[in-house]
Amino acid sequence: MSAALALAREAAEKGEVPVGAVIVKDGEIIASSRNMREERQNALSHAEIEVIDIACKKLNSWRLDGCELYVTLEPCPMCAGAIINSRIKTLVFGAYDSKAGSIDSVVNLCDYPYNHKPEIYGGIMEEECTAVMQDFFKKIRDKNLSL
Repeated sequence: MSAALALAREAAEKGEVPVGAVIVKDGEIIASSRNMREERQNALSHAEIEVIDIACKKLNSWRLDGCELYVTLEPCPMCAGAIINSRIKTLVFGAYDSKAGSIDSVVNLCDYPYNHKPEIYGGIMEEECTAVMQDFFKKIRDKNLSL
């Protein structure tokens, strides 16, 4: 989770919502990425989608069975669907997302009868992950107030 948190901080520095993600297989990070929606002007460029894409290319397979995904924010519906469809074994996330979280907060897509259910661990390094998000949005609010 520390590596994902470093990527989240990097995203914040680039003006992106600070979410970072890494995929681990056999104890080794095989892919890492961060949010890039603003940079790419692409609604699909969430950290999870980016890191899943990198891992699939590295493993030359759309099936990421045996892989663990660490992400600093609870995945949204799109990312939860990608996690299910890529057969990721384990999802570990940091901060809960009361507005779009689709693993626990708003809905749990993994509760539905899809053909794959990842193991899920939420709230890992939650305080640190939440702090990065809160700091980012506080800076945006402060900047808008000073305009």
